[in-house]
Amino acid sequence: MARDDGDRRFLGGPRPLGALVPALTRPAFKRKSPAGAQIMADWPALVGPALAAVSQPVRLTSGTLTLACSGPVAMEMQHLAPQLAQRINAGLGRVAVERFRFVQRTPGSGAPRMAPRPAPAALPERVESALAGIESPELREALARLARGVYRNRG
Repeated sequence: MARDDGDRRFLGGPRPLGALVPALTRPAFKRKSPAGAQIMADWPALVGPALAAVSQPVRLTSGTLTLACSGPVAMEMQHLAPQLAQRINAGLGRVAVERFRFVQRTPGSGAPRMAPRPAPAALPERVESALAGIESPELREALARLARGVYRNRG
């Protein structure tokens, strides 16, 4: 009787962990295949730094790898498609990429990149001397930023 009580507690009895893994991973693998994730992670090593700088894998679906390419690189990569597929498949150790779909856009265009800030402008001597007389470092820095903004376009 004690054994039956224990089986009810495990809803049909204990099961091996391997039996649960497919149910847990299926939703994640529907969104992104393991081969697609590996291609995205190893992209520079698979295609080389020159092509990786101007292209980015977007998704792998049913043997079709979608690549985002900048500028006229899509046409060049179309010509390199057979060699590219061989290199990717060799890197994965199996045939995962059979076809390519090229999309022209800047790699990493999903998030806009911030422009680098220009170096702080030099302030006139009279402003620097006035700032030097302020004891509070927080106030001095705030006023210096304000002055740089005012004098930024004056030359």
